[in-house]
Amino acid sequence: MKKEISTNKSPEAIGPYSQGIETENLIFLSGQIPLDPNTMKLVEGDENQIRQVFKNIDALCDEVGLNLNHIVKLNVSLQDLSLFNLVNEVMKELFVEPYPARAALQVARLPLDSSIEVEAILTKTL
Repeated sequence: MKKEISTNKSPEAIGPYSQGIETENLIFLSGQIPLDPNTMKLVEGDENQIRQVFKNIDALCDEVGLNLNHIVKLNVSLQDLSLFNLVNEVMKELFVEPYPARAALQVARLPLDSSIEVEAILTKTL
């Protein structure tokens, strides 16, 4: 089983991909950048961009009746690794232990010159 996840509460896909894919036990969310889903423009400021990415991910979780605590793996891409500590601070506010497994790396460039992109894998069971 492979089912598309789509919501207008998160930015629409800007290419030939789905916002997310649901399988029998796992959900795979495409990388989210800090676009405001109403304007499809990047929000301004590093902390605002980090928070917007997680708002977009949360909206996709909500679309399938789950929440951020169902996330088991995050891949975080940053244009500047100096944002790493700020990502950690925001995650401490949004997640409870046990925190998801995570990879974080610096990349040369992200879509629309965003400072952050995050993709997630969720489990349907806790």
